[in-house]
Amino acid sequence: MPGGGPAARTPGASPAGRAAEVLAVHSLTKSFPGVLALDGVDFAVRAGEVHALVGENGAGKSTLIKVLTGVHQPDSGELRHHGRPVRFQTPLHAQHAGISTIYQEVNLIPLMSVARNLFLGREPRTRLGLIDFGRMHREAEAALADLGVRVDVRRPLRELGVGAQQMVALARARSVDARVVIMDEPTSSLEPREVATLFGVIRALRERGVAVVYVSHRLDELYAVCDAVTVLRDGRSVHTGQLAGLDRLRLISLMLGREMGEVRREGVTRFSGTHDAAGSEPVLTAQELTISRRLHGVSLSVRPGEVVGLGGLLGSGRSETAKAIAGALPAGGRVTVAGLPVRTGSTAAALRAGISLLPEDRKAEGILPGLSVRENIALAALPGLTRFGLVSRPRVDRVVDTFVRRLNIKASGPDQKVGELSGGNQQKVLLARWLAMHPKVLLLDEPTRGIDIGAKAEVQRLIDELAEDGLGVLLISSDVEELIEGSDRVVVLKDGAVVGELTGDDVTEDDLMRAIAEAAEDRRARDAPVSRRSPAEPEGAPPRAPAEPAPPSAEEAADHG
Repeated sequence: MPGGGPAARTPGASPAGRAAEVLAVHSLTKSFPGVLALDGVDFAVRAGEVHALVGENGAGKSTLIKVLTGVHQPDSGELRHHGRPVRFQTPLHAQHAGISTIYQEVNLIPLMSVARNLFLGREPRTRLGLIDFGRMHREAEAALADLGVRVDVRRPLRELGVGAQQMVALARARSVDARVVIMDEPTSSLEPREVATLFGVIRALRERGVAVVYVSHRLDELYAVCDAVTVLRDGRSVHTGQLAGLDRLRLISLMLGREMGEVRREGVTRFSGTHDAAGSEPVLTAQELTISRRLHGVSLSVRPGEVVGLGGLLGSGRSETAKAIAGALPAGGRVTVAGLPVRTGSTAAALRAGISLLPEDRKAEGILPGLSVRENIALAALPGLTRFGLVSRPRVDRVVDTFVRRLNIKASGPDQKVGELSGGNQQKVLLARWLAMHPKVLLLDEPTRGIDIGAKAEVQRLIDELAEDGLGVLLISSDVEELIEGSDRVVVLKDGAVVGELTGDDVTEDDLMRAIAEAAEDRRARDAPVSRRSPAEPEGAPPRAPAEPAPPSAEEAADHG
């Protein structure tokens, strides 16, 4: 029987039975210039049901969600809410109807505090009509504590990691009296402990009769928590039914539009194995990279034609290491490319040396959604595509056409805005931008996060091809299977420091987890004697007094005039 992970359960065992449809669409059609995004789609979710919505990037999942939540208006077809025809004019209209959404790209306000984001639009008020910050902070802390998250809720949201921001979005959706909760790749930035918490929340929602629409490319998750599944392909609904009894291989076949025999022969990933990099001198070396409270003397090397993985849990310093190497974070230490020193803290110097970084958060740090595919790809390479100070359009077009074909970017044309593409195609555009720079070293931070099985396989195959062509690759991935299968070596990080390196036959999931666990045990043993004392405090010093309350935040001061 299909299943996955420690949280596996038998799908279809929810109290939903044949409960009434809470939200449904019939013969739904939606077009954009040059693209038919939804073509007669049928979809329905019932009370107390967790319904998986799956398909490759570009299949129409995001467009369907945006129609369900009032972001887009359908061209034709019918949207029904509790059996009645409805048309949500705005997302706020949908929220008032009891529909709450958690997006893959956290859709909150980074400059506002954690608490304000959690209660935005429904802040507790005093009798004078002012925001009751004390009550709001207490309730925000309690809501997050229920999810195992303990942060200063006065802090701006942007200071939290992507995973913690996702948990804030989950807490917000949970605290609203929603009858439908739509989760778009909710685990893409979560570590295992947080995923287990999320699954617990989903089960609690199901027991309360809340309908959950669950979008994920991770099949283990689908078989762990979902009751039913709808498969979209090329804008059409090609299958709807109970997940119980649906073979995993059959599900993949439906998503890809390939015969089961073909999927069985070729698999769903495209990693070829190890690469021949033995004996060559490192193309990249990083020595003693240090950032206050974030990195502590991280050292690593990458050879031409080698894929080196960075292993560790969220918060271990993986992204900070990549950004320090790429000059995006000022850091102490030394970086060299092909034996030549690179000035740290300078992205321009890193680019000139041949270092390109594909960042983790493509929305905030990568794509420019209002610009076209052509402009996004050519952006970084423009200085090399000019003649006498003028951009050569034919040279730009050649570069863009080359990478659109090589990466199989699905767009109506090079002039289509990147913001209109699916997440997987946005990721490919961003990757094309940095490959157009002809780098010597490519730093990939979660290159397949939130993209579908087909697009993931294409990116994995491309990583192999780039390594075979002699490019040095540093790979960061929260998908342990991807990290293990795609890497020749794995450098393991914990709390901003290197705690081990796996090579050869030791590059396994068990050895990676063991290295992280042993580092945690060593840390606890080392810290135990001084756990309540600063290193600078003498033996026997009395406990420090509690910290003074933080001064009012800027938004509190502004709200109180």
